[in-house]
Amino acid sequence: MAKYLISKTEVYRADTENEATNLIENAKKSRDYTLTKYSRDYKEKKQKGDVVDSWFKVSLTKVYDDEKEPAGLPIREETVDEQF
Repeated sequence: MAKYLISKTEVYRADTENEATNLIENAKKSRDYTLTKYSRDYKEKKQKGDVVDSWFKVSLTKVYDDEKEPAGLPIREETVDEQF
């Protein structure tokens, strides 16, 4: 049975809003996949009521192939395990 990579969700941490926006814009321009979903959330770490750290959490869902009729090459079993 062949295995195909269909989609992947990646989560990044960006220090500034500009970096988070650039990450999303670059993903939109890629020809390697279709960006089907993305989000950008502002996060803060508080300590005793004071903000000690802040960042943006960026989530990107990338679709590489059609689930019903994959056109790409199947991936080897070792490749799947090596990614994690």
